[in-house]
Amino acid sequence: MRRPLGVLAAAVSLAAIATPVSVAEAAAASEAAAEAARCRVSVAKPRVSDTLKIQSSAARRGCSGSALLRIRIKRAVPGADPVVKSGATRNGRITLALPCEPGTYYAVATDYRGRTARSRAARLTCTPGSGTPTPTPTPTPTSPSPTSTPTTPPPANGTVSSAEENEVVRLTNAERAKGGCQPLKHDAQLNAAARGHSADMAAKNYFSHDSQDGRSFMDRIRAAGFTGGSGWAENIAAGQTSPASVVQAWMNSSGHRANIMNCKYTLIGVGAAKNSSGKIYWTQDFAAK
Repeated sequence: MRRPLGVLAAAVSLAAIATPVSVAEAAAASEAAAEAARCRVSVAKPRVSDTLKIQSSAARRGCSGSALLRIRIKRAVPGADPVVKSGATRNGRITLALPCEPGTYYAVATDYRGRTARSRAARLTCTPGSGTPTPTPTPTPTSPSPTSTPTTPPPANGTVSSAEENEVVRLTNAERAKGGCQPLKHDAQLNAAARGHSADMAAKNYFSHDSQDGRSFMDRIRAAGFTGGSGWAENIAAGQTSPASVVQAWMNSSGHRANIMNCKYTLIGVGAAKNSSGKIYWTQDFAAK
């Protein structure tokens, strides 16, 4: 089979040498080369939209002719990275969206001519615009008020068990009402996750969304038994001495205010814990379900 192909190629080559190349043919070849140099495929880093969907877009730019453009959103995991969604178009631009699950994602785009682009990876937490670290409010150290440390687990009926935690929920819902959002319902499992994180920060004297054992807030929520849901977020604070002061601190921070005022969230858990020196650590966990 290789021999006939070689003969055919030689025949074409000889025909091309024997026939002079016209000015029009040369111009066409030059334009084709210029178009090939201009044509590019680009793809955007995945992000979370206001509707709590993972989104990424791909486009062909500077290309004169149409071509099939395909985009694949992949999730970075140990082993082979799975494609969580893919799509294709001949219109030159395509956007994919899929329900958000926390994780690290990237996108790959290619056209049938072999041009390929790959986005940077993004760690998404299923909050609008995520892909960047969740901000935390600056602690405001003041003299602590005589507030007792919550020690009892949340009751089975799903109500917040301590007066301080219950007041944070009430004040949070009062702020949401100003923006037309429905009140958040307390969830016992979110409360357990929030309280556990506050207690851990207080006992180990640190301040972070990530536990010192490496767990994220989603790891803690799942470990508390919470299943399902379509969006999650967490606010933390330390040093505020009352429910009113901590809710005000969150409302004064754009990132935390966005979590509180996100009308898509329907459930909340609040945890408060005091360290040995009397400093209070606060946690709010939100979920859409």
